[in-house]
Amino acid sequence: MAEYQNTTVSSGEMTQRFIEFVMMQAQNAAFMLGQIPHPQTGKAEVNLDMAQLLIDQLVMIQEKTKSNLNSDESRILAGAISNLQMAFVEAVRGEPSDSNKTVIQPEAPPPQAEQKPAEEPTPEQADPDAKRKFVKSYGS
Repeated sequence: MAEYQNTTVSSGEMTQRFIEFVMMQAQNAAFMLGQIPHPQTGKAEVNLDMAQLLIDQLVMIQEKTKSNLNSDESRILAGAISNLQMAFVEAVRGEPSDSNKTVIQPEAPPPQAEQKPAEEPTPEQADPDAKRKFVKSYGS
């Protein structure tokens, strides 16, 4: 059976972990705001809903940890929130016009197709053999 190690984490290490957590969340939000290009496509993609969620989570952490953070933690968290909120406003306004950005909007329901009157069948519909399927043979 595996032994359980009871480790105590020093205050300095906890501060470092908290700052890393805040910076990771801020980096994810910056990525969603299009400030960091997608690693595979090289294009910046904007997802405002996800960016807002990540920023709101940082604000929630700030509220829930009020009076429990040291000065460095408070300063870094407040700075990250402030920078992200400004970037969010700029993204909503569309100020940073970058041709490399792709805006991801929430999915809208597909438009309803209009009912068209019955038309004459196309040649493929009239004669099913008119359009042959391609079949690849690997040789036998």
